[in-house]
Amino acid sequence: MSRLIAFAAIQGGYKVVSQAEGEYRKALDTYDASTKVGFPNTAYFLPVIYSLFGIKVETLEDMKEPLEIARGLLPPHIKGKNWLPFLGPLLDAGMAGIISFEIIEALRYLNEPDFYLHAEDPDIDAGKIWLGAADDTIFRKRGVEFVDGSAPGFAAIVGAAPSPEIAKMIVEDYQRKGLYMFLAASHNGTSVTEQLIEAGVQVGWNTRIATFGPYISSAVFALGFANRVAMAFGGVQPGDYKKILMYNKERVFAFVNALGDVGTEWGVAAAGCVNWGFPTIADTDITQILPTGICTYEHVVSPVSHDEICQRSVEVRGLKVTVSEIDIPLSFGPAFEGERVRGADLHCQTGGGKAQCTELVKMAEMNEIEDGKIELIGPDITDVKEGEAFPLGIYVQIAGREFQTDFEPIIERQIHHLTNYIQYVMHIGQRDIAWIRISKAAMEKGFSLKHIGVVLHAKFHQDFGNILDKVQITLYTKKKDVDALTKRARGEYAARDGRVENMKDEDVETYYSCTLCQSFAPNHVCSVSPERTGLCGAYNWMDCKAAFEINPTGPNQPIEKGECIDPVLGQWKGVNDFVFKASRGNVTHYNFYSMLIDPMTTCGCCECIAAMLPSCNGVMTVGRDYAGETPCGMKFTTLAGVMGGGAASPGFVGHSKYNICQGKFILGDGGLLRMVWMPKMLKEELKERIEKRGAEMGVPDLYDKIADETVGITEEEIMPFLEKVGHPALKMDPLV
Repeated sequence: MSRLIAFAAIQGGYKVVSQAEGEYRKALDTYDASTKVGFPNTAYFLPVIYSLFGIKVETLEDMKEPLEIARGLLPPHIKGKNWLPFLGPLLDAGMAGIISFEIIEALRYLNEPDFYLHAEDPDIDAGKIWLGAADDTIFRKRGVEFVDGSAPGFAAIVGAAPSPEIAKMIVEDYQRKGLYMFLAASHNGTSVTEQLIEAGVQVGWNTRIATFGPYISSAVFALGFANRVAMAFGGVQPGDYKKILMYNKERVFAFVNALGDVGTEWGVAAAGCVNWGFPTIADTDITQILPTGICTYEHVVSPVSHDEICQRSVEVRGLKVTVSEIDIPLSFGPAFEGERVRGADLHCQTGGGKAQCTELVKMAEMNEIEDGKIELIGPDITDVKEGEAFPLGIYVQIAGREFQTDFEPIIERQIHHLTNYIQYVMHIGQRDIAWIRISKAAMEKGFSLKHIGVVLHAKFHQDFGNILDKVQITLYTKKKDVDALTKRARGEYAARDGRVENMKDEDVETYYSCTLCQSFAPNHVCSVSPERTGLCGAYNWMDCKAAFEINPTGPNQPIEKGECIDPVLGQWKGVNDFVFKASRGNVTHYNFYSMLIDPMTTCGCCECIAAMLPSCNGVMTVGRDYAGETPCGMKFTTLAGVMGGGAASPGFVGHSKYNICQGKFILGDGGLLRMVWMPKMLKEELKERIEKRGAEMGVPDLYDKIADETVGITEEEIMPFLEKVGHPALKMDPLV
């Protein structure tokens, strides 16, 4: 290893630790030692320090111990020509620097509370472009994408490219590969973030470009994100630093791109990242560290040209990325899914209450359709005036020897994602409430509605080629044709929904597993039955059945129920045997219909979490979209932190929104009649289904008896309301 790079990194460690100590002393002179510190809206305190050492930094006083750890990690000052640059001292100096960076950023939040934006999208018009640390709502929403594979990893980019055009080229290359970009630091008076804004690129979590901050210390937010993944989805306990670092090396595929001159502070940041197994790829001629060891392959690679840095980085990290080349005039990839088409950028739109937009996928006979035929019946968007809305019907016919009608909704659901993957095109909703917005930039590049068909045809073949042979797509833009398709589609939707709605767990002998989240939560096994949808909300029993037939070796495997051990709580021998094997012996059994007695395991992807409220003799539930306090004393993010990673926690259980009104929802504990509180937004979303299920259970006015945050956020506050309305839970057998 080079003496020069080791010297720079170790000197950087001394510099950064001293800076953190100085800012800490200044803070103690300004504030009381009991002053609260931390990153907003997170249950992970200062996540790097918390995850590695188990130290909960909540006050200025709490910063003393991690600063002492950082100082203690610094290797002796380099003296003499015989000093040998081993990797160990470099890693220690790097870790000391990372700890100090996190302290520095926490103090910045204290001293400049409005510096960072605390939101998903930068408010560029207001001059705010720095996102700072991701709060738990954003983290869990984005973390799911690392679980399901749609985000294969992230590039932590520090500095600035030689020009905005080069910055845009690099970032769009990563976007096409589906990676996230975490941006920090500046070089020569600018940053990649500012260059992207100048080049007209949308930045923010929605486009997978997280603009953490203008300082090299801001890069610590990337490592905090990675460590939170290990705790939230991997079940790694705070303080188990060996597992934290190994988990990141083996499961979180990240790397650093250094754009610009690498000084001592950048050097210590790069050395710190090596502890996580994250290599650095630089565009300047810094000394390389090529032997493998901590990282999967090389540790530092340079100089790499800007047109090769994306591919070289992916290779060095050992990241497997599949890029789809689609013959359309726009870039294409999952990183564009969250791109917004705002009013000033809009050329035209369909759906969204402006005009009808409907999507339908139907099976066809082999001789009925022509593969690759894409037909537009009606005017194209080139015939639509700027600002106008137009009707659209997307009708996809699929034929295949292995294709079944059960697969139709699986394929249809992909239209949303795949259309959204088109740069400068925004897609919201599904079925007959889809909404598509097309930007002026798309028009300038020659986009046509037929290109939606090109994308669907290519991706359906690529992703589902084992079950389909032909794909034909017709796009309708004449109102009468769209109305006719919509009428037909609504009948198809109703028939599909009825197949699942009317099914009971007793009707089938086979359930299905979903182990998709095991990439991040190794012990978690989700079991899906007709009356218990997957806790992420993405899979019902019919979906899992279809998914297994599409991919027999995939995450949705059949589970033979076998002997019924407990029909009330919902436990079967066959399920227990499967769960024991799939969890590698870590989970021996669980119940489908209870949150009190051996409940099902939960991962960080759940839509909602239910919790027992003993004083009310009932339960509450909260969805991930609600950021407020709850009567159990914990926000959703805190609950998810406690339960994530595949834990089974009696008194709590993760579940989907849809599951709340299914027939077997916590039926072993009393069912939906136990529900005494839920956020107003979730309650209103489920109103019709709550009323229907309540009536089935003999309480037709159950909806009006459920409290929400407008009533109170503690058990003491909601209890008078429950007594006043006569909530049925108060008369049920005691929960405990």
